[in-house]
Amino acid sequence: MAPSRLLTGIGASDLADSREAGRAAASAAAGHLGGASPSLVLVYSSVRYCLADLLDGVRAVTGSAPLAGATSSGHFHDGRHARPGEGVVVLVLGPGPYRYGIGSATGLRADAFATGREVARAARAAARDGRAEEPSADEHDADEQGPERPAHAAFLLLSDGLADHQQTLLSGVHRVAGASVPIAGGTAGDDQRREQTFVFHDGEVLTDAAVGVWIDSPHRLDVAIAHGWRPVSLPLLVTRVDGTVVHEIGGRPALDAFREHFPRGEVEAALRSAPDDGWPRSYAIGLLEPDGTHLVRGAYIDEEGRVNTFAPLPPYAAVQLMACQPDDLLGVAEGIAADAVSGRAPGVLLVFSCVARMDILGERGPEEAARLHTAAAGVPTIGFFTYGEFARTTSVVGYHNATVAAIAL
Repeated sequence: MAPSRLLTGIGASDLADSREAGRAAASAAAGHLGGASPSLVLVYSSVRYCLADLLDGVRAVTGSAPLAGATSSGHFHDGRHARPGEGVVVLVLGPGPYRYGIGSATGLRADAFATGREVARAARAAARDGRAEEPSADEHDADEQGPERPAHAAFLLLSDGLADHQQTLLSGVHRVAGASVPIAGGTAGDDQRREQTFVFHDGEVLTDAAVGVWIDSPHRLDVAIAHGWRPVSLPLLVTRVDGTVVHEIGGRPALDAFREHFPRGEVEAALRSAPDDGWPRSYAIGLLEPDGTHLVRGAYIDEEGRVNTFAPLPPYAAVQLMACQPDDLLGVAEGIAADAVSGRAPGVLLVFSCVARMDILGERGPEEAARLHTAAAGVPTIGFFTYGEFARTTSVVGYHNATVAAIAL
């Protein structure tokens, strides 16, 4: 019988040689398993390495254990904060109550929805002993039945952080997984260069791609999410939008709406930050959810003076303008850890935090990882800084900016 609590190990390395860095981090992680075989390996790495060699080094230690991961814009573990470009961190999951399966697919930019469906189907099949899953024309593709269906499941999703239509990717996963399977994850980074990002599947290094981990579980797994942003306007309607360009809010130019609620010079200076120059500071747009919560959308002014968001807003969506201070962002750590753990004794807390938060926090950035680890009360913590976060529980929508998502295993 599998142990009721998951065995885990975390290791990190900042060695210059790619293969040796991977080997060192994996060896440190595997050393915590007491000789047990790995069941799943997660890798978060700087893009400074030869990534194929890095994975070779990891797999020299972990063997054929399923591996997933992504390049990052910094990462953290057990309260330690690594800035963009600082090495690699490896999580090794040993025996425990879960069954894992990994799937991946390329072509994210061409058809994000199909990519999501393919990734989810492949990962689910791998978790359930490789049973083939034929594509279904049924709208309720998620309603898989049969004696092997476990009581609960969850899904980890990692994707190319520079691809558009991340919400559409998530919708494709949702079509397969259904409303009962929570989803957590993040989009890959590249040390904030914004040139090219990568995800990992076993020994493969993929771009324009997504990788997913299906987790079958005997108990419910909860995804926790919080951001610390606060609304500073009444609800407004997005009255004209074209992709990521927000032309009008409340029937007038979007920038005028910002000027009404923030000091004119301050907001324009903060928003005039194109994606390749860094993320915007402490102003954003909050997409109102039916329960009154907000999906944060980072905003910036492009070279033509237009307000843009990092993910499209639906026409006539209800939004509020958002602001935050460092203490607002840091104050959510305790709640995230408590919500994810939910009274259990997990083996690890997986965290996905947006690199935009680090720009706002500045020198206080390392406090987030430290607070999360303290709040986890002895549970190992690991995560990376993303270009966007996935956190979906019961609704289809679940792609976020400037947010923290977590799940405990």
